[in-house]
Amino acid sequence: MNDWKRKFAMIYTGQAFSLLGSAAVQFAIIWWLTIQTESAVTLTLATIVSCLPSMLLGPVAGVWIDRYNRRTVMIVADGLVALSSAAMGGAFLLTEAPPIWAVYAVLFLRGLGNTFHSPAMQAAIPMFVPTEMLTKAGGWGNLIVSVSAMLGPALGAGLMSVLPIAPIMIVDIVGAAAAILCLLAVPIPDIPRSTEHPRLFADMKSGLAAMRGNRPLMAAFLPIILASILYMPLGSLFPLLVRTHYLGGAEHEAAAEFVFSGGMLASSLVMGLWGGSKKRFMMISSAITALGLAASIGGILPAGAFAGFVVCCFVVGASGTFFNVPLMAYIQESVAPEMMGKVFSVLTAGMTLATPVGLLLAGPVSDLIGVDRWFAWSGMFMAATGVFCFLSTRRYDAQKTKEGGNEL
Repeated sequence: MNDWKRKFAMIYTGQAFSLLGSAAVQFAIIWWLTIQTESAVTLTLATIVSCLPSMLLGPVAGVWIDRYNRRTVMIVADGLVALSSAAMGGAFLLTEAPPIWAVYAVLFLRGLGNTFHSPAMQAAIPMFVPTEMLTKAGGWGNLIVSVSAMLGPALGAGLMSVLPIAPIMIVDIVGAAAAILCLLAVPIPDIPRSTEHPRLFADMKSGLAAMRGNRPLMAAFLPIILASILYMPLGSLFPLLVRTHYLGGAEHEAAAEFVFSGGMLASSLVMGLWGGSKKRFMMISSAITALGLAASIGGILPAGAFAGFVVCCFVVGASGTFFNVPLMAYIQESVAPEMMGKVFSVLTAGMTLATPVGLLLAGPVSDLIGVDRWFAWSGMFMAATGVFCFLSTRRYDAQKTKEGGNEL
């Protein structure tokens, strides 16, 4: 096995355990909130709180990721998520129903860890994976994420049926420990770093400049932001749609999330074997359109058509991979290593800043008109956004095809 494959396998083995534990715990927390409140506003606020660290610190996180060892950043982030789960377990041991603000505080800490972990991971991969293998590596990485996301809700639902919520938090702590041990076993090359002290605002400006100088990425940026505004509320309101429209319980929600993750798994396997089309932006645009159509159909189907909704969940999950993997691979190929953390963080922060716009609109409107109607209408608008993305970026795909290269 090539050295890069060994490192990749080791890192993602640890991440698989961490992601599995996090998915189980996240399911337990969100389903508990759903049962306690049955409120779209409560669930959307939970998502906003989770995204706040990225909104506030996203670009700054990129500066530190590009200045310091990326493996160390990931280890600290995994440790923070483990501590947040320990705090959540303690809160449920003290009282069966802790105040909602305490749950929000834990979600904030988990979001803080992810703000640093995700861009550090994406920026670390190109340090040891060959450029020509980045798309396939992204597909295999997404496959591992998909398996963990598929099994996590099922594990969470199973544990909730036999255990109180407090001991379920231990699963996340064990998973984070496994991820840290695997990271400690893998040396990740450093990038050349300046001996100067970090200049946050200057470095943030250089990250923004690097992104503005990437014309294909900037052409896709607005459609991506619009898609984020429409997509994020769908994920937050997913449990409420299952409970109030399809009249399901925890087992139905777990089944829907299992099939959603199955779509991610299948599409990740395809990407890992195929490597994706060279027309990256066409893939991204098609994925946004398909995701929107599936979400809209999921909101239009009658309450008794839960099986049809499950099919829509599969399409939504698959579409996410065909959107995310080409986008990440394009950035990894076209951005200099010393700027990659900043660009990933700026893009993530932009998508995250779009999140509260959609959530603050979706929560009250869903409570007013029904969560099913929100899915139907927002899905239609998302499909239109996919068409807009295609029209904005098609010339860059045509240029790439003409040049026959891997970079634009």
